[in-house]
Amino acid sequence: MAAVRGFKIEPKQLRIYGLIGSVVGIYLAYLLNAITGTTIFSFVGALAAILGAVMGANAVRRVCAYGIGTGVPSIGMLSLGMGVVAVLFGLSIAEQMGIGVLGVIIALVYSMIFGYVVGLIANRVMGFNIPVMEEGLTDLSGAGTLAILGWSFAISGSLGYADIVNSVINTGFLAIIFICGGLAILHPFNANLGPDEKQDRTLVNAVMVGGMSTIATGICALMTLGLAAGMVQIVVGFAVWYYFFVWYYRLAARDASAVVGTGLLPPTVQ
Repeated sequence: MAAVRGFKIEPKQLRIYGLIGSVVGIYLAYLLNAITGTTIFSFVGALAAILGAVMGANAVRRVCAYGIGTGVPSIGMLSLGMGVVAVLFGLSIAEQMGIGVLGVIIALVYSMIFGYVVGLIANRVMGFNIPVMEEGLTDLSGAGTLAILGWSFAISGSLGYADIVNSVINTGFLAIIFICGGLAILHPFNANLGPDEKQDRTLVNAVMVGGMSTIATGICALMTLGLAAGMVQIVVGFAVWYYFFVWYYRLAARDASAVVGTGLLPPTVQ
């Protein structure tokens, strides 16, 4: 097999990519929709959400590498839960203050403070004593917020509090975002657990799952934004998923001791 592209990104550098990339992406989607008078560019918000999810996936691998592998689903769901609270708080407060467009920034700042406090409680009160817990939960809370915001924008085409409530929460699509976002953040480390877990394979897996999540939100967008905006998002999500699935397969083959056929699945155990 030909050489496979690998990479290693420092946590601080990845944090910059995740935070700045996601925020810029969400605002870019907002501006492009406003300039064109359409919702066709809502898919850019979904791509911005993937950047946040990748940052979160790296935070999961850093925290859970200390031996709390069974806590991966819990910490992933925690990040999305903090994200939902932060998004609703940030957008609502921004609208009440008459600065609705700054809701993204307010939500992100609030969420990261929220995450840091939870990390302090986990280490100082609950006694986890994990050196990167505060840093990890700060990143995770921010990642969850950006994932919720990006994919909510992809479905609603708006940063307005009322629009997101109507298109995302009242329709029940928040549940899809919650599960898809949780999978993009927590699943990659679980899928690559073991002594040979590598950052590049785990993060490529995160982008791959983010592409699948974008397909899911694109299906939702068909019902909220219409055929054109929804189909563009589905096509983009499929392209992201396919490209990174192939990359992930090659990385998995690179790191495997052997790739063999296993034959037919065994019969169901009675």
